[in-house]
Amino acid sequence: MSIRVLLADDHAIVRHGLFRSIQQEEDMEVVGQAGTGLAALEMARQLTPNVVLMDISMPDMNGMEATRLLVRDAPQMKVIALSMHSAKRYVREMFRAGATGYLLKDCEFDELIGAIRMVAQGQTYVSPSISEVVVEDYVRGSMKEEADAFSVLTQREREVLQLMSEGNSTKQIAARLFISPKTVEAHRLRIMHKLDIDNVAQLTKYAIQEGLTTPEP
Repeated sequence: MSIRVLLADDHAIVRHGLFRSIQQEEDMEVVGQAGTGLAALEMARQLTPNVVLMDISMPDMNGMEATRLLVRDAPQMKVIALSMHSAKRYVREMFRAGATGYLLKDCEFDELIGAIRMVAQGQTYVSPSISEVVVEDYVRGSMKEEADAFSVLTQREREVLQLMSEGNSTKQIAARLFISPKTVEAHRLRIMHKLDIDNVAQLTKYAIQEGLTTPEP
């Protein structure tokens, strides 16, 4: 039985390359492709893949939030982070969100294929290039954690912050999240209070720093 794979990356050329390569594996089938975290979440629920290859920095909903919701709703699905980010905060939050694998985008294709097979069998895969980060985080796990967007802000506040930093208006955010504009404003005020930031430019900078969104190209 083939391993059903869903691709989630905001770059079409990356998805296309992965699709062509993975489809050549006899024991794998790409069942769908998504360009945003929200689309990945919706497609995963519909297509029930065995493994989701999840980028971290995507519009509308980043890969960390999408992974958290996907694993919560469908724990049988496995998520592998495939990202350009090797910083500790990204690796830590993806595993906290429920990912069972993490690779960098400059990895060899054979490594990716091996990781997919391992994760599909219920194992965890960490690329050797970031294993030191994971071990260090485990060893220091009992120590006080650094404050970040995932410990300071609620899930809804992170969603609002990401959409704000991507240039959406209050009405647009309200429509996307199915909440009222007044609720969006309340979230915005709480975000600013918690972060001690009083302008959108600094909020955007913070969102990029924390991996909630990416800078404009």
